[in-house]
Amino acid sequence: MPTLFKYFKRTFDDYKVLVRVNPEDFTGTELIVHPDGKIEKTEMEFDEEIFEDLAVDEFEESGAMEYNLYLSGAK
Repeated sequence: MPTLFKYFKRTFDDYKVLVRVNPEDFTGTELIVHPDGKIEKTEMEFDEEIFEDLAVDEFEESGAMEYNLYLSGAK
């Protein structure tokens, strides 16, 4: 069965951060969307506390569609 990623996002003053986490091995990808439309993509390795960390940092759960639109450059 394929892994179901979990998605999170947070909007800061002038940029947005979207995070995709693989809950099986705690790897993922972070996208930083700048006001000029530039997108930084970083492959990440998290620990088992990532979901608590994201909650403390006020990230909210989001969906795959928004993440993938930014990833593809369509948004």
